[in-house]
Amino acid sequence: MILAAALLAGSAQPAAADFRLCNNTASRIGIAIGYKDKDGWTTEGWWNLASRSCETLLRGTLVARFYYIYAVDYDRGGEWSGQAFMCTRDKEFTVRGTEDCLARGFDRTGFFEVDTGEQQSWTVQLTDANEQARPLVPNQPLVPIPPASQQPPPTPQQAPGGSSR
Repeated sequence: MILAAALLAGSAQPAAADFRLCNNTASRIGIAIGYKDKDGWTTEGWWNLASRSCETLLRGTLVARFYYIYAVDYDRGGEWSGQAFMCTRDKEFTVRGTEDCLARGFDRTGFFEVDTGEQQSWTVQLTDANEQARPLVPNQPLVPIPPASQQPPPTPQQAPGGSSR
């Protein structure tokens, strides 16, 4: 199954400064997020989103330009993934660092990159590849990004950790 993602920039209306993710599919999905803050790389999961719903993953003004998302479709299989490898596990987690995932008892998972353009808030919409993306939040445009298989590999400055694992 091919899955697609779309990015949604903040609207002209004042809104809370958060990182949100919307599940615009007919399935239940699980979400993990990765980001770099003043203390280094962190990955967190899992948020479970019902079909056609949204969730705030990080509250407050965004601390980075690039965020990384991995999502899995619980009902039909498939995933939204990429080439930025970070640490995850099957149960709820917060992991500091992206190095030596397996040696530290975690899974090594490929996340896709989200470039927020240094906006204060951002919303990502996950869709099925065969569905036309439509915003769950009225009056906010969608900007589609290609499936992970069509994205160029991350450049060294964008790749977490800076080394292959």
